[in-house]
Parts: sequence; C-alpha cells; structure tokens
Amino acid sequence: MIEKLVCNFLNEEMGLAAFWEKPEDQPEEFLIVEKTGGKKTDHIKEATIAVQSYAGSMYRAAEINEKVKAVMDRITELDEVARVELNSDYNYTDTTTKQYRYQAVFDIKHY
Repeated sequence: MIEKLVCNFLNEEMGLAAFWEKPEDQPEEFLIVEKTGGKKTDHIKEATIAVQSYAGSMYRAAEINEKVKAVMDRITELDEVARVELNSDYNYTDTTTKQYRYQAVFDIKHY
C-alpha cells in the first residue's frame, strides 16, 4: 500500500511520528498520511496522497510542511516510486479542534 510506504518513509526521514489517523495521545508535532484518490493505467498505479503537518503554532506547522515537501522530493529513491509531484500545499488549520496544521498534497506514480 502506498500509504504505508509514504508513512514509513516519513517516519524515517522526518524525525517526527507519521500516522494514518490521529492518535489518542497526540504529540505536539506529528504527521497524518492519507490517500485521497488513485487510479491504475498500463500497470502503473497513481495515488494522490495528503500529508498533514500538525504543530503548536501556525508558523511551526508551516515549517514542518516545508520539510515534508523537501523530504517527499526524495521518495523516488525508493524502488516502488517512479515519480512524485507536489499538487498543492496550504494552511489547513482545523477550526473545530483549533489545531494548527498545513497540508501538502502529492501525486505519486508507483508500482
């Protein structure tokens, strides 16, 4: 699963915990990895992956987001990933919980 691959890669490269869903005991800074779409063409899979960066301040969430983008540029070093492209990134503060977060969305071609 591409979500597992991305989550494991971010856990190793970011120095922050990356999860598939919000943990009950949330650290102050963490990442959430979510697959928001996908398709398959000529035996090559494509996925849209959102990475949410949570932090105690908006500035820190933005800093983490910048690091996520830099680290994700290197995910093509993995044999399973053919291409990664940043689709968009933006402030995605959760107004319900008042948690600061940014979101970066990536289009990934993988095997």
